[in-house]
This record gives sequence, C-alpha cells and structure tokens, in this order.
Amino acid sequence: MFGLIGHSTSFTDARKKAMDLGFNHIAEGDLDVWCSAPPQLVEHFEVVSAIGKKIEGAYIDSCFVPEMLGRFKTARRKVLNAMELAQKKGISITALGGFTSIIFENFNLLQNKQVRNTTLDWERFTTGNTHTAWVISRQLEINAPLLGIDLKKASVAVVGATGDIGSAVCRWLTERTYVKELLLVARQQQPLKDLQNNLQGGRILSLEEALPEADIVVWVASMPKNLQIDKSKLRNPCLMIDGGYPKNLDEKFSGSGIHVLKGGIVEFFEDIGWNMMEIAEMEKPQRQMFACFAEAMLLEFENCHTNFSWGRNNITLEKMDFIGEASLRHGFTTLGLNPNLQVSFA
Repeated sequence: MFGLIGHSTSFTDARKKAMDLGFNHIAEGDLDVWCSAPPQLVEHFEVVSAIGKKIEGAYIDSCFVPEMLGRFKTARRKVLNAMELAQKKGISITALGGFTSIIFENFNLLQNKQVRNTTLDWERFTTGNTHTAWVISRQLEINAPLLGIDLKKASVAVVGATGDIGSAVCRWLTERTYVKELLLVARQQQPLKDLQNNLQGGRILSLEEALPEADIVVWVASMPKNLQIDKSKLRNPCLMIDGGYPKNLDEKFSGSGIHVLKGGIVEFFEDIGWNMMEIAEMEKPQRQMFACFAEAMLLEFENCHTNFSWGRNNITLEKMDFIGEASLRHGFTTLGLNPNLQVSFA
C-alpha cells in the first residue's frame, strides 16, 4: 500500500474539510486546538494503472495548516506524527506533500527518528521531488515551443536553483534539454557558486536581473511577498512555470505575453475514487494531483519501496529517467498551458 501525507491550503479550508468529515470537535476549535490535533487517516482508495496494475492507497491529513509555519515545534511535530501514523498503518511507501516535505527538509527532521515508541524507517518515505523535477522539466520542453520559444536559443531562469528540485531541473536543462543559457537564482551565494561549478556553467544573477533576460522562468522557491516587478520589462512571450507551493504566480504575473503554467502537476488517464485533491483546488480533482504524490503511486506500481527522493541535491538524471518512464507507462500526462489539451510526455 502507498500513502500520501498532505494538508489543507488554509485554516479556513481545513475547518470546512473537518466539518465535512464529521470531526466537529476539531472543526470548531481555534488554531491552538488544531495545533494539538493528531493526524487522521481520512481515505482509502484503489488505483489501476494504464497497464492494469492494481494498488491500494491511503491519504493522511497531517492536520497542519500554513498558519502554523511560524510555530517551529508544532510544524515539526505535525510532520513526524503523520509519518508515525503511516508507518503504524503498515504503509510501504508514503509521499510527503505540500509543506510537509519543506518542513522535513528545512527543519532537518532526519535528526528526529524516534517518535514516542516508534522508530521511523526512512525507507518508507519519499519527498516525491524526483518526479516533480522530471515533470517540470518536461512541461518546459513541451510547452515552450507551443509559444514559439526555441529552446536552443532560450534563456531559462531557475528561481530556487540550489534546492532539491531546482538543482535537478538545472542538471536536466544542462545535460538533456541543452537550452542556450541557464540563469541561476537563489538567496545564498555560496551554494549558487557550488552549483555553478558542478554544472560547469550557468550565470548567477539576482531575481531582478534574471527576470528581464529570461524567456522561461522556473519558480521552485516561494515568491517574496513584497516582490515588485515591472511586467513591461519581461520577454514577450514569456513562459513562467510555477513549481512552488502555494501556486500563486498568476496573481503577480498575469498579463499579455506572460503565460503562467502550474508546474509539477500531473493528470491520471482515468478518474480515481478519492476526494483528497478537492482541497488542493485542482481543476479535475479526480484525476489531477501533485507530482510528488504520484511518485508514491509510481513506486508502489513498480514495487520499489525505498526513499527514492531524499535529502538535498541527491536527484540524478538516471532517477529522473526511471520515474519518468514509469510515469508514462502507468498512465500519467503533464498539465499543459491549455487545460483542455493534454499533451503526452512521449
């Protein structure tokens, strides 16, 4: 069985979801009540792949909400408790979705293997970042030409280049896509220099410097709240792939010639009998999902029960090839610029 650990996009949405599920005592509580609420296994479902492989899955709501991000101990406890529940339920491979993956990485939860009387088995968990990086890379390759952008002549800015997903996308663009120029953007300079050295290329720029030069912008970092950009200085056309969480680029960059694509989203070939994606505001919640969640499904389809995506900067092109081929084989397609026109990965 595979598992997915997620959460609601806001405290308001979480309370509504809890009410719908019959958890009235939690739904009616304030944020302090929610901080102490335990994780809940809220759904079981079955999935059959395009080649007929049948698997079972479960969705665990961590009872975390973004409003808790400023509470370090609470955020850490929420993720570890959800992981403990997944392991106790005997789930073979579980993906950390949304902020749970970010919390795990940023708070270095690898140092917290013991949760009460449970010793967490890291082999049972994956961040799903390998599949996310592969999907974003393919979304770029598929959709840029639809806008008339020639990748061999294109400048691509990766915002959040030193992160796990960002560095993997950079490696793919350098060694597989062969774009004309890679623009590296991140907050800390030394990791950027290390990445540049590892790639043997790429140009380090600030966000303000990179945006006007980029034909394509891959965002895999949170957008600064006070970011002010003169949209008239952006390339036309300009493809922006929103690979961060939450996905809010369209609020800042909507306009003529700017095309914002929700990055890291895949669509299954048929409906899945679950309700979990309704809280993620997917256009087709019975089929569409975050690529990180789909990674757990793919690993279960492939009987590959291991922490496939783990740590930082450990994603290889070989792993991206493996998970990408599995994604295609089992019936996933990428979300494109036209939501009514799905384009095959092939």
